[in-house]
Amino acid sequence: MPLARRSLLKSASLSLLGLTALPPFLARAAEALPTGRRKVLVTLFLRGGADGLSLVPPVGDPDYHRLRPNLALGAPGTGDGSALRLDDTFGLHPGLAPLLPWWKEGALAAVHAVGLPQPVRSHFDAQDFVESGTPGVKATRDGYLNRALAALPTEATASAFRAVALQPTLPRALAGDAPALALESLERFRLLAPGRTGPISFDSLYAAAVDEALRSTGLETSSALSHVADKRLADQPPHHGAAYPRSPLGRRLQDLARLIHADVGLQLAATESGGWDTHILQGRERGPFTQRAKDLGESLAAFATDLGPRLEEVLVVVLTEFGRTARENGNRGTDHGTGGTVLLLGGKVRGGRVLGPWKGLAEPYLLDGRDVPSLTDLRAVLAEALMTHCGLATTEPVFPGLGSPPTLPGLLGG
Repeated sequence: MPLARRSLLKSASLSLLGLTALPPFLARAAEALPTGRRKVLVTLFLRGGADGLSLVPPVGDPDYHRLRPNLALGAPGTGDGSALRLDDTFGLHPGLAPLLPWWKEGALAAVHAVGLPQPVRSHFDAQDFVESGTPGVKATRDGYLNRALAALPTEATASAFRAVALQPTLPRALAGDAPALALESLERFRLLAPGRTGPISFDSLYAAAVDEALRSTGLETSSALSHVADKRLADQPPHHGAAYPRSPLGRRLQDLARLIHADVGLQLAATESGGWDTHILQGRERGPFTQRAKDLGESLAAFATDLGPRLEEVLVVVLTEFGRTARENGNRGTDHGTGGTVLLLGGKVRGGRVLGPWKGLAEPYLLDGRDVPSLTDLRAVLAEALMTHCGLATTEPVFPGLGSPPTLPGLLGG
């Protein structure tokens, strides 16, 4: 019986990491893999609701210290537990210190009070709405990045690496009809020596496919496998003396830099970092939040160092599903909030600034007396990234109903 599309996709995805041989008819397809430089958009999802008031703390606001007697970072220069100075109001968490040079060079910016248009404090629902790009609508079948693949300009022959998720499974944002790859690492993705037997025969698997579009997707995936093996991408050392942390995020960003340096036609990339749900003993300059922030700072700094001049072609958007409560809880942690913080890193970022409307943490400005409100729609930030950096002509196919998004003046160069 012919394999159904859903079953075939599931079978293919389960087999890729264990594939050890490339059938001849698929190996020939690798020769047509297009390459070339293009602008790359990278989304890094901090899953769990990262605390923006700790990543980029408003240390110049007295209400910040009032609401967080145990968690508030000190003003710059006040000793242990103090933030790094960004401007008169905001500081940078010391765990993100490796990123400070890019802030000073204007390649790093922050946007505060960013979130969904309506408060959603469920991790599952908030992540789904962020990645579907249709907040409040649970029936959306595909993700906003997958819709962007169809709307963005591309070459006549798309690369198998046009859209890649550097994580074990394909994220909701890349799910949909347009082909996208998910790989835990280049090391596990590449093929072993030709002629070795593998756990699945692509000849028989794709011979059973009756959907020509899916057949093409299989060819593209196999081309990608061959390309990774032939170019030995998993063995390429970092450029410019970059030193990545030996963490999942560090390894994923190192592999992403390898793909960018290899000019494989990458356009959209996604990865993630977990562990940002800090209800208990969040810590200030020490503790679980600082460990996550330190990993984020070191990984992103190594990635930017590795890219060197090629950072001009890359935009990294660091986002989360929601922020945390302005007031710390009784367990010296923070609970699910609303407005969070987005970080943007790239050569075309007009950075060195905290952008977006900000009202402060006085009681009249808090949502429900507890949260930073969402004063900037997260979709507007992502839409501007897709339009200004990637060349998206209109937001409607990607973010239906958003309309003309309010821009953040001067956020990105062309």
